[in-house]
Amino acid sequence: MSNYALNDTVIMKKNHACGTNEWKITRVGVDIKIKCLNCQREVMLERKQFEKKLKKIVGEKNE
Repeated sequence: MSNYALNDTVIMKKNHACGTNEWKITRVGVDIKIKCLNCQREVMLERKQFEKKLKKIVGEKNE
């Protein structure tokens, strides 16, 4: 399920503490780093954990 890339916007299954579940992918590698689009907090997850918590990919914003 690796059809996501850097700068993609994704929706996670659970909401963040700030109330949103939309995140932007800021790093792709062994670990995936995502940034909350509401409060700008960054979280790093293992790829397997990220794929388990991923709900859907909203938009691809590759530049």
